[in-house]
Amino acid sequence: MSALEYLYLSPLTYTKVFLNSHNWRKPSTPFRHNTCRFVPNSAPVRVPGVWRDSGRFDLWRMRKVHGGAARASGGQEGDSGEKSGDGQGVDKGSTGSGSNRRREKQGKGWWWWLGSKSGKWRWQPIVQAQEVGVLLLQLGIVVFVMRLLRPGIPLPGSEPRAATSFVSVPYSDFLSKINGDQVQKVEVDGVHIMFKLKSDVDGSEVTAATPLESESLVKSVAPTKKIVYTTTRPSDIRTPYEKMMENEVEFGSPDKRSGGLFNSALIALFYCALLAGLLHRFPISFSQHSAGQIRNRKSGTSAGTKSSEQGTSETITFADVAGVDEAKEELEEIVEFLRNPDRYIRLGARPPRGVLLVGLPGTGKTLLAKAVAGEADVPFISCSASEFVELYVGMGASRVRDLFARAKKEAPSIIFIDEIDAVAKSRDGKFRIVSNDEREQTLNQLLTEMDGFDSNSAVIVLGATNRADVLDPALRRPGRFDRVVTVETPDRIGREAILKVHASKKELPLAKDVDLGAVACMTTGFTGADLANLVNEAALLAGRQNKIIVEKIDFIHAVERSIAGIEKKTAKLKGSEKAVVARHEVGHAVVGTAVASLLPGQPRVEKLSILPRSGGALGFTYIPPTNEDRYLLFIDELRGRLVTLLGGRAAEEVVYSGRVSTGALDDIRRATDMAYKAIAEYGLNQTIGPVSIATLSNGGMDESGGAVPWGRDQGHLVDLVQREVKALLQSALEVSLSIVRANPTVLEGLGAHLEEKEKVEGEELQKWLRLVVAPAELAIFIEGKQGSLLPMQTGS
Repeated sequence: MSALEYLYLSPLTYTKVFLNSHNWRKPSTPFRHNTCRFVPNSAPVRVPGVWRDSGRFDLWRMRKVHGGAARASGGQEGDSGEKSGDGQGVDKGSTGSGSNRRREKQGKGWWWWLGSKSGKWRWQPIVQAQEVGVLLLQLGIVVFVMRLLRPGIPLPGSEPRAATSFVSVPYSDFLSKINGDQVQKVEVDGVHIMFKLKSDVDGSEVTAATPLESESLVKSVAPTKKIVYTTTRPSDIRTPYEKMMENEVEFGSPDKRSGGLFNSALIALFYCALLAGLLHRFPISFSQHSAGQIRNRKSGTSAGTKSSEQGTSETITFADVAGVDEAKEELEEIVEFLRNPDRYIRLGARPPRGVLLVGLPGTGKTLLAKAVAGEADVPFISCSASEFVELYVGMGASRVRDLFARAKKEAPSIIFIDEIDAVAKSRDGKFRIVSNDEREQTLNQLLTEMDGFDSNSAVIVLGATNRADVLDPALRRPGRFDRVVTVETPDRIGREAILKVHASKKELPLAKDVDLGAVACMTTGFTGADLANLVNEAALLAGRQNKIIVEKIDFIHAVERSIAGIEKKTAKLKGSEKAVVARHEVGHAVVGTAVASLLPGQPRVEKLSILPRSGGALGFTYIPPTNEDRYLLFIDELRGRLVTLLGGRAAEEVVYSGRVSTGALDDIRRATDMAYKAIAEYGLNQTIGPVSIATLSNGGMDESGGAVPWGRDQGHLVDLVQREVKALLQSALEVSLSIVRANPTVLEGLGAHLEEKEKVEGEELQKWLRLVVAPAELAIFIEGKQGSLLPMQTGS
């Protein structure tokens, strides 16, 4: 084979390394062509297969030396190819060059050997010393395990030992051998005895006096093996030591002490290797996580700052936040101060120390904090307040100190503490049943750190909670949390903006009949998290039906699932239960329609269903909210809601002549709550007047500004409230009964139709509801001329 012929190396064959002169290849031919390396044919040197992992490292790499002199290890290498004697560039080896340069930057040197006497070629091993050490360590572990499993295996380099065969014999055979002076050596371990015969010391033959019980077993043993007999001494028989001493038998007991130096070294090596493997598999860093699972997050990867541990997650900015414009403006000002602090400092304004985000769950407090992290070009450290509290006292305060020390070191920076009420509850005992020294020490350290900032220290603390009333007053004072940003439930415009954000982020294909504004009108009271789940539910419903676009009906069904629960496909009502539930839901629809006819602007019933749902409801009457957001509830509307809630119970009493069911449980609970608030909180009762029962029972407002629930120890005042609540609910039930009795045709006809169809909506439902009439008793009750609520004032 000529010097210019090449052999391609297969990954499954051994590697060939050639050590002949440098004249065997063309200078213009690259030494490495692709992942399947090739080298010219010459005398091969076999390399162990464990070094043939081309994905990790190469065993050897050839280098050209200028002037025949070897350069010092760790020297800098240029990116261009080295020049050969003919003046042509020689590639330095594309495979693995990037890793080699990284190793050289880390200051790790190389070993160099000259491949020929002329000193023009040199071979460079690139197997790191650490990897060789790992191989040796693994070899030691294998030897140790093999010696544990097979003690008879000889060590490398030791002389081979003959194998030992153990033969179990009765104790009577042992006594006969002792008495016959045939035993050469005995080892006694309690009741267990091992012995060798004099004729078996050399392993050449077996004595002819072997008992018949073990003769066949002994003959099956190879003659080259050592034979050791074992037996068990009965506990009531003594060991014949006197006879053994008379026959000069060598006897003793086994040495149960630890093995020699080599075995001890193997055991120590095994445990060290196990510990090193665990530390390598689960690395522990005490400097990076000073406050539990604290995560350092930053937008971008600019030099000098730490990037986020969640760098692979999508960056959130203020463009992804909608529906909370006021809160977003407050936080945008914080971000602007961190970007351009000189604009405010030159005017004498000091930086805000902290911003507390307060709002119901799901309103977007954490999302706003993430948006601040995405907008601010400063380190953002986020943690949960529960990470500061541990079993051991003092750990929480130490973690708070470490957290703020880290933030000051990286200033300007932002600290975000989620669910801050976990460590910042009031210390006056009102909201703490049991004293907790660890929480109090953590809170004290947090107060000290927030009050100890330098005036020019650009470290801002963001806190989020949905229980602002339980926070310690010292934490909420100016100088610590200067601003309290309330993140409220979005209004109709905000809900529509949130729906558009989620639809665009998910790239949701919407049908032409989908109006997100109309969907926003249907979702009064929904938070941002509820709307995100609503969009996802609509997409899932469309996917279940193999649709390629999301239609309006999918959003309607998603809203119903969010409000009433999921329809049960198998658990359907039958018999008398189905008839009762159908009349119950029709009673709500009839009374609600009569109330809407007297109160302008009230929504109409749009759907009836008697399919059980996952929330426990056996039926469902859907009355959509008004198109506009409402912040006040007038007294006539409150009376109308009480009558509507009791319409189902009234229908059961009329149809079944007083034989009512337990289906009105939730209706009665809601009606009782509304009646109590109207009398005890809203001041809408004539007898009691405009009095807050909770505040009156407590003797005034408490320190936190909240009211303490009233109890049974208030005497006649409590009894009076209970009587008024009962009277109001009884009046509402009587009005509902009069409405149901005034519309028997609709109650029976629509009830039977609903019992048959199980779901009625649209024009089919409205055809029946147009026949509903409102009796005079309803108008009298709504106007307040009957009952205990305040009457409506009419103009003269």
